[in-house]
Amino acid sequence: QVQLVESGGGLVQPGGSLRLSCAASQVTLDYVATGWFREAPGKEREGVLCISSSDDTTYYADSVKGRFTISRDNAKNTVYLQMNSLKFEDTAVYYCAAALVWGCPRVEDYDYWGQGTQVTVSS
Repeated sequence: QVQLVESGGGLVQPGGSLRLSCAASQVTLDYVATGWFREAPGKEREGVLCISSSDDTTYYADSVKGRFTISRDNAKNTVYLQMNSLKFEDTAVYYCAAALVWGCPRVEDYDYWGQGTQVTVSS
């Protein structure tokens, strides 16, 4: 009955910013690893980045380094993805996922997934 719900997606111009949220129920996110993934039209789902239970960040995608930041609010049981300097190629459905491990796992080894939120970067 673990549920992850993403929110915060929308339409943004190139160079703009969005903050996505991943709210959890039936699991405490500060005790697990939480990652963000994305699926662009016609493309395979790819890992973006992950935050471990000790707040270490692992980047799965080199293309977002320096632009995307992951963080956690334990009181709200929510993980955030801050996206800055957005580019056309960032357009995708973004998913959050949780793995019942302390450190960030391989992208194939996540246990629970949200339903996704659409991010569209367009002028």
